Amino acid sequence: MNMLTFSAKKQSDKRPWQSVAWEYLQAILIALVLALFIRTFAVQAFKIPSGSMKSTLLIGDHILVNKFIYGIRNPFTRELWIPGKKPERGDVAVFIYPMDRKKDFIKRVIGIEGDTIQIINKNVYVNGKLFPDPPGMQHTDPRILPGRDNMGPVTVPKDKIFVMGDNRDQSYDSRFWKFVSLKDVKGKAFTIYWSWNSDKFWPRFERIGDLIH
Repeated sequence: MNMLTFSAKKQSDKRPWQSVAWEYLQAILIALVLALFIRTFAVQAFKIPSGSMKSTLLIGDHILVNKFIYGIRNPFTRELWIPGKKPERGDVAVFIYPMDRKKDFIKRVIGIEGDTIQIINKNVYVNGKLFPDPPGMQHTDPRILPGRDNMGPVTVPKDKIFVMGDNRDQSYDSRFWKFVSLKDVKGKAFTIYWSWNSDKFWPRFERIGDLIH
């Protein structure tokens, strides 16, 4: 191989920077599309902004929500594309807040379609039976207030659910604004992947990885 041939080969081995940049751009675009797909249809992260689910979920908890468990829906019209299971009593679900559709709420499913809900002196009854208190449920106010602590009986309509916060005395939920449509349920919360205590400016390491029940 003479010097001229060798030099020509070395030049051909050098790729123009436009080609390299385009490959990087393609990789970034593919990653963004995959991330958007996963966030829209599979798993989405949420941050807990209020104390309505104490002590199951605390302010500053960052959670993951399974979005395909209840079926795949058009993210714009909420039309059902692929059916899934329906929410069950006891699920901790994220949904579009009926009173302001720009907001997402998270509460516990207490009643499903056809259930009769009644609250007597803070005790919740579903179809005449006392609903078992979740492990993280709490009462912080000893007063008995109408509407909040005594309500019903009411029957959950078709394709609706009745939800309540685990921090029963500090939660704005179905006791006040009634029911959530199934088409507005986004998914089921299943784990805490990060937790930040803003009062102490320190992570709650003991909560990271906890399953949500």
